[in-house]
Amino acid sequence: MSFSRYKRELSALIAFCLLLLAVGVAAPSFFAGGNLRDLLINNAPILLIAVGMTLVILVGEIDISVGSQFAVCSILAGVLAKTGMPTPVLFLCLLLIGALMGALNGVLVGFLRLPSIIVTLAMLVAWRDLLRWTTEGAWVQNLPANFQWFGFGQTTGEILIVGLTLLVFAGFAWILKNVRAGRALYAVGSDAEAARLAGIDPPRIVFGVFTLMGALVGLAALLNAVRFSAIPGNAGIGLELKAVAAVVVGGTAITGGRGLLVGTLIGVALLGTIGTALTFLGINPFWEKAIQGAIILAALVSDVVLARFEKK
Repeated sequence: MSFSRYKRELSALIAFCLLLLAVGVAAPSFFAGGNLRDLLINNAPILLIAVGMTLVILVGEIDISVGSQFAVCSILAGVLAKTGMPTPVLFLCLLLIGALMGALNGVLVGFLRLPSIIVTLAMLVAWRDLLRWTTEGAWVQNLPANFQWFGFGQTTGEILIVGLTLLVFAGFAWILKNVRAGRALYAVGSDAEAARLAGIDPPRIVFGVFTLMGALVGLAALLNAVRFSAIPGNAGIGLELKAVAAVVVGGTAITGGRGLLVGTLIGVALLGTIGTALTFLGINPFWEKAIQGAIILAALVSDVVLARFEKK
């Protein structure tokens, strides 16, 4: 196996290992079972959204409306749960609601050929303001007992959340590698016109990935909401930065056509660990976003340098 094919992913993995080594030496209590469990649970919804973001970026687009979509889906999850809706139906409803929001982006970007950065920026503001106007900032409270942890208790609920997240991740990783539709994403992101000449319909592919992105946001919102006894109206703030950062740091080219989901997994693990690591190291956690931004910039510069090196 040629490791040069995975140098971007390996770079992220090395950075993650160095971070773990540093925090392990400075604060061994970081590796306590309870803290590691919390890291897994906290980052499971982010991984789901990062999977969807990987698909979007692979086709050369971007979606920065996911934080607002997440907030809308979270609130609706609580509202629907209070009606007594059965859990399986609630799952389907949240997937559908998320998919519909994603499909709206897909129509505007895929079929109307509008710039994804502008469309999703507008949707980020529109969904957030609509939610603020509708709820007046109120939280969804007095949730039914069978909603929290799906009624199974915290331990079983945590296992279900992590297990379902990893199952979805593995499923999409397999599809990207083995299914024609998955390989079509790479073709569209590399050269949309060449993909069209090869019989692929780029607008339909773009529409599809935005719809899947929305469905994954809906699922992530539900898995996150069941952890709490109340749902805030401002959920998901900054989530788009985390998702995009994890994808780019994990080696996916921001211009599309190149990247692996295993790299996204490493990126989520790296960025998801930074905030907690700062706390254990006694550093102000407000530095987390600054560090995330610096990592994104470093990853982009590295991507450009490596791309130029490969052409030589």
